[in-house]
Order: sequence, then structure tokens, then C-alpha cells
Amino acid sequence: MMLSDGKLPVFLFPTALNFYADDQSSHKQVLTVYNPYEFALKFKVLSTAPRKYLVVDPEGTVKPRCCIDIVIRHTAVSSSNVGVTDKFRIHVYQHGQRQVSGRKDVPSSLIPGRADEKSLQGSDTDQFEQLPMSQLSPQQGTQYRLSEARGVAESSRGPSIIVLVVGLSCVLTLMMPLVSDQSSTWPTYLHITIHQKLIAAYVLGLITMVLLKT
Repeated sequence: MMLSDGKLPVFLFPTALNFYADDQSSHKQVLTVYNPYEFALKFKVLSTAPRKYLVVDPEGTVKPRCCIDIVIRHTAVSSSNVGVTDKFRIHVYQHGQRQVSGRKDVPSSLIPGRADEKSLQGSDTDQFEQLPMSQLSPQQGTQYRLSEARGVAESSRGPSIIVLVVGLSCVLTLMMPLVSDQSSTWPTYLHITIHQKLIAAYVLGLITMVLLKT
């Protein structure tokens, strides 16, 4: 995929990183890089304040239709840094190319106390530097296929109401008397043919297979 302006959309979550000074659990954040394309993407994480952060795997490759989590730790939590907004810039490259295909900035701020997240903005005049490779994790983080989360959600819902209603209708159909059964006390319009029963049995078998898979 080549765009005329050379800018490839970059998909990240979250769009801003907020570290809270009084909440130690927030000093580690996860930034997810998504690759919805049919080709692999190389990425590189830059920062305006590389000495204040430890980034696990600041560069690597995201497989097609996969995503990868980047762990970012704030290592300079102090009163002098409270209220300061830094920036991370994620560059992405198409496989085999050195030219940047796309980029996206993620603001990062150390917020006092445990306040709610705030919208943080900044100028585009900041100077970005490359982050050092982490010595804690020599291998790149685990990648996930974008279809996995959707598959789990679909399987957790179980069979739909429509499937259950159709299955119950087939059971009732099999319980109805045949047209040739003259001794039945059921109304005449509820008598069915042998072909209708065979169809109901066939459909019921298909529904049973669906229910067993779910």
C-alpha cells in the first residue's frame, strides 16, 4: 500500500499517556501499536525526554493484521517533573524501506495526585531523540492477531436466540402426528407429512452441531 503523500495512517491506543505522581501503579503504561494492513510494519519509538522513560522494545516489527504492546515506564517521578508534558513519536516503515511511511505523536504527562485524565496538547516544535534498547527484555513482545479478540467475544455470546427458536420448532414438528395417523386427537391442520418430518430432523441435526461447537 503506497499513498501519494507518503503518509500511512498509524493506529495506536491510547492516544495519550498519563502518569500519576501519587499512584505507583500508573508509572507503567502500555502503548499498543496496531497493524491492520496486509504487510508487515517496522516501528520505532522516539521521545522528547528519553532519559525520563524506560521503553521495552523501542523498535521492532508488527506482523500483518497483528498488534503489539509496548511497555513504557516513567523513571523520573519527582515534583520537578509534575505537570510537564513530553511526547512520544512513533515512526512506522514499510518492510524494506528506510523512509518513514507514517508517524503519530502521543503526549505523555506526569499528573499530580490521582486526578482524572485530561486532554494534553503541545506544539510540533519539540526535538525527538531515539530511545535506548532495553536490557530487560532481549526479545520483542508478544504479538496478537487482530481477529483474536473478536473471536473470543463471539464465542462468549453462545448460541443466538434465533438458533434456539428454530431448534425448538423442529422438536415440536417431530412430535406432530403424520397425515396417515387417523387415531390422533390433534387437529387436522397439525398433521404433517413424512417429508416434513425428515426436513425437521435434518435441520435439528445441523442446529445440534452448531450448539456443540459453541
